[in-house]
Amino acid sequence: MLTLTSAQRDAVVATCIRALPDEGCGLLLGTLEGVVAEVVVSENVAASAKVYEIDPKVLLRTFRRADDQGLEVLGVFHSHTHSPAYPSPTDIRQAPDPRWHYVVISLAVMPADVRSFAVIDGHVTEEDVRVNDVTRPPADD
Repeated sequence: MLTLTSAQRDAVVATCIRALPDEGCGLLLGTLEGVVAEVVVSENVAASAKVYEIDPKVLLRTFRRADDQGLEVLGVFHSHTHSPAYPSPTDIRQAPDPRWHYVVISLAVMPADVRSFAVIDGHVTEEDVRVNDVTRPPADD
């Protein structure tokens, strides 16, 4: 399961809309439990409406920041400009980490369809996306 706030969900969708006519993309930072702490926007250096590529500089900075902050790079998000929110054969081939969440945003429908998938050895499994705006009070020490 992937958990994000409505503001994070909106940021992902807005990033993808701003990238039109190309696919938009970025990374998700968070906890091993799948709770998103930050949406990291990247330029689509492929500059394409059919494929995406995270800027290598953004990728490096994000992994370093994750290490510094005790977070994990949870996965990647990108848009499909004219097709459903499901990983394409190219998306599946390029999925680098079986632990990642692969979030696909379809801009073919409005409101945008946001779905998350696990991609393991070429097999795609949809996972729940939970929008949770409830904040927890700090734990007593």
